[in-house]
Amino acid sequence: MTVQTERPPSGPTEDLKSDSRPADPGKPRTGARSFAPYLLLLPAIAATLLFLGWPLVNNGILSFQNLNMRQFILHLTEWNGIDNFKEVLSGEDFWRVTGRSIAFTAVNVALIMLFGTLIGLLLARLGKRMRTFLLVGLVLAWAMPVIAATTVYQWLFAQRFGVVNWVLDKAGWHSMADYDWMGSQYSTFFVVITLIVWMSIPFVAINLYAATTVIPKELYEAASLDGAGAWKGFTNVTLPYLRPFLYATTFLEIIWVFKAFAQVMALNEGGPDRLTEILPVYAYIEGMGNQHFGMGAAIALLTIVILLALTAFYLRIVLKQEEDEL
Repeated sequence: MTVQTERPPSGPTEDLKSDSRPADPGKPRTGARSFAPYLLLLPAIAATLLFLGWPLVNNGILSFQNLNMRQFILHLTEWNGIDNFKEVLSGEDFWRVTGRSIAFTAVNVALIMLFGTLIGLLLARLGKRMRTFLLVGLVLAWAMPVIAATTVYQWLFAQRFGVVNWVLDKAGWHSMADYDWMGSQYSTFFVVITLIVWMSIPFVAINLYAATTVIPKELYEAASLDGAGAWKGFTNVTLPYLRPFLYATTFLEIIWVFKAFAQVMALNEGGPDRLTEILPVYAYIEGMGNQHFGMGAAIALLTIVILLALTAFYLRIVLKQEEDEL
């Protein structure tokens, strides 16, 4: 009597079953796929180290040297330790310029965020044609090169043949016909602040308008049904959605304004009598203008430290507020 047996399948059954199983999402990926994100980051990391890291290292090395034109021409290296930092920190000029830079940054950022937020909310309320027209104007102002914009403002606020003085004279302020806007500290700062605010508002306004487009319309409808007016709708619906954006934008504007160099330097070179110098301009004049390159490098390094301290202080306040809201 013969017993018929079932023919075993051809091929490794266990292998087929194991291949047909879906990958366990809990297990970490192995092989080339796990390194793919890091490989994609390599170009950005390399560019950052090359264009930012290496100059920063050279600046740090230079800050510990006594380097002027003589040493530069003769290729001499004279190390003087922390003497440059001692000289900078013991002088009154550095602390005066630091306080001026912080106040300058605070005023600019406050005005930029105020007007940028108002214009961004206006964009959300306008019709399609007017919104497009305003967006084109904002983009043109944002795209204008810094030196070109500074040249235009020099012409606008010129003592003779300036448009601003001409308009003020025609409006009845005849004493402003030949007013020298670059002749005093506060008037020069007024021009610089106006220029920086004008160039920075488009970034805040356009991004804030983009942030308002993701707010669900149903929330506004629910707020109106509950009897909330325009102000209540803004504080209870719009502001909570925009708060992360406002935090991030303020952080970026602090960095951008604090290191503003081209506007101040091109407008009046930190004058009159060096009364409108901020830290980047102060570092340039001490280093390149007075040909004390080690001193300029020390001031630049201290500027980076102060900027990091300001941003860390701001981020600490933001994180604390977010924890309190939770």
